[in-house]
Amino acid sequence: MLSTGFSALLVCFGPESSGVLVVQGVGFDPAAPLQSGGMPTRVRSHAKINLGLFLGAPRADGFHSLVTVYQTLEIHDVVTVTARRAPQTILRITCNDARVPADHRNTAWKMISLALELLGLAAEADIHIDKRLPVQGGLGAGSGNAVAALVGLEKELGIGNQGLGIIPARQLQLAARVGSDVPLFLVGGTVLGVDRGQQVSPLPDLNPTWCVIAVPDVGVSTPQAFRDWDALCAAQSLTAEASADKLEKSSRAYAAAFSGNPGQAGQAGSSGVFSVGEDRAGLQESALVRTGITSWIENDFERVVFPQHPSLAEIKRLLAATGTPEAALYASLSGSGSALFGLYQTHGAAEAAKDRVESGVPGVKAQVTRTLPRAVYWDQMIVKDSQ
Repeated sequence: MLSTGFSALLVCFGPESSGVLVVQGVGFDPAAPLQSGGMPTRVRSHAKINLGLFLGAPRADGFHSLVTVYQTLEIHDVVTVTARRAPQTILRITCNDARVPADHRNTAWKMISLALELLGLAAEADIHIDKRLPVQGGLGAGSGNAVAALVGLEKELGIGNQGLGIIPARQLQLAARVGSDVPLFLVGGTVLGVDRGQQVSPLPDLNPTWCVIAVPDVGVSTPQAFRDWDALCAAQSLTAEASADKLEKSSRAYAAAFSGNPGQAGQAGSSGVFSVGEDRAGLQESALVRTGITSWIENDFERVVFPQHPSLAEIKRLLAATGTPEAALYASLSGSGSALFGLYQTHGAAEAAKDRVESGVPGVKAQVTRTLPRAVYWDQMIVKDSQ
């Protein structure tokens, strides 16, 4: 059973062209900001990477089965929520990045709408997204925003400890309706994702590990990446049924590797970043040698994204620095991209990778961060007044 640290809330319907949601009756000025007697709630909305991503052929329902391990990172957006119960529901969403929608297309809007509907509550809420993470970079930024808005609203309305919230199982169901990688942010840390990625299970956490995120100035269309993957499957006569065995083996291999039984891992994939229970500040090469997981980890999207965007393959090469003293423990595309990442033994190796990438490929912006374990993810989610 998942213990997410909160219970959840809210729902709305309204005009598609505005950032305001009005659900019943009248009586509020939608243009007026909410006046609150207390301090607004600020919530960190963290990024994720994919430690391996195995894809199946397209299913009859149009979706794709997959197996992946999600890992949350320290880097984050900040979502500020001001809310109170009201006779009717009004929702305003603002953002410092014009590319982020402020209407029904926003993931925070969708999550709040579904939760309010389930709870039968009405509320007036202002949600501001301070966008610090790349938009559509494969880092789950929008999905994290949805969960952060939910956490902030729960605190603002004071329903988390009153038995009025949504039970964890229903939270996950709501999150899956918003997006396939939204549920992972209800768990945090190291998370196994299966089916469309929305069925999630907590794995033993990785210790904090240095990570470099590289964001190029080219974008990757996820729908197009899936279409290219479908074409590859057709060319190789790979059906959803035939790929099911590969995905099952991958899932079992992940579970075996994270449980500390590398001998059971077989030939499927993770990112090579662990041995459970080791007392270390970062990854140890000996753990990678024992598990052997870096020899079979892969992101299937690279097979179709790299041919379309050769510069991304070059960024991965620079992050990996194979054969050098500062080589990555693992480097990969995250999701369908366009962001890539590398994991490193030391802070110095991570800084060197950042410099390599930024000087080696024009237009790339890189930053150093660390992986974020589950307990720290929840402990630091709400920004304290002094921070």
